[in-house]
Amino acid sequence: MAARSLLKSWFPTTTSPLVCNAPMFGTANASMAAAVSRAGGLGIIGAGFDLSHNSAQLANLDAELTKAASALSIKPGQHLPVAVGFITFHSSFEHILETVPPLLEKYKVAGVWLAFPQPGAHADVIQELKKKGETWGLKAFVQVGTVEAAREAVDHGADVIVAQGNDAGGHQWAQGASIVSLVPEIREMLERDFSGQDIALVAAGGIMDGRGLAAAIALGADGIVMGTKFISTKESPAPEFLKDRLISTNDGGSATIKSTTHDELQGTGFWPGYVDGRAIIGDPYNEHKAGSSLDDLLGKHKAAAAEGDHSRKIIWCGTGVGLIKDVPSCEDVVKTTLRQYGEITTRMSSS
Repeated sequence: MAARSLLKSWFPTTTSPLVCNAPMFGTANASMAAAVSRAGGLGIIGAGFDLSHNSAQLANLDAELTKAASALSIKPGQHLPVAVGFITFHSSFEHILETVPPLLEKYKVAGVWLAFPQPGAHADVIQELKKKGETWGLKAFVQVGTVEAAREAVDHGADVIVAQGNDAGGHQWAQGASIVSLVPEIREMLERDFSGQDIALVAAGGIMDGRGLAAAIALGADGIVMGTKFISTKESPAPEFLKDRLISTNDGGSATIKSTTHDELQGTGFWPGYVDGRAIIGDPYNEHKAGSSLDDLLGKHKAAAAEGDHSRKIIWCGTGVGLIKDVPSCEDVVKTTLRQYGEITTRMSSS
């Protein structure tokens, strides 16, 4: 079956091509995910990284899934057309098969998304999670930033490869490529090395509208994921000052930068060595480049936060930030993206 038809069969409430929001921890909540799914996309809740017993993050995920089910009028026992995303490098990952399946089964979620593992950590976990969700068709998404990581994910049992290019906002592979070369190379690898297997490919990184969707499909993707675009939506819990900053930022290629410094400046430098992050270049970054010590800058960051001063906050976003002009609803984002895509493909087919 063609991969785009495959996605439609796996996620029957969605429109083709598939449009997803990124599972941004702290931003992709029940309101966002439910709105995306209601509009014909696949909404994904960012669940976090603490998978330990008695995890506050998992307790919050339970509450968010309850909200999503209510918003979508899903009754207990019915399939919830929402996925959940986990960051998997944390030491508590060893508990995933004990703590996560009860939540997946309770809500019968559409998919589970895994990102940023320690080397080889997903080897047995993906198949075990899929076995536990086999009765309702649980699908496994794995976020990757290289062709080799994509191959490993398929070997481990991934159903959907999320090819994240380096135009993406937030955390990503430190060494990688944009979707312009990453997606076609992964597509070629899938067709060559995994011919006949049911594997879908979605693109992420720098995609902001129907033009990006059309480009991603032309490159070989079956759908897309948007993160930065969904931060600046009505359902997003991001504060107004942050949405205003996204709207006012132009020329995303020069206004943002990939670096581990962003995490160091806010005291979250615990990511694996192969990961960095893209954020808006602000005073803290420039001061560090000018010679200020990380200790001094971290102190300033904490002091500013305590005083409600947002000027030193790290604002994660992708290079497409210059295309953000307003704060639409998630429904508007999904439907406008699909409408633009349709117009583009119609125009191209008639030219």
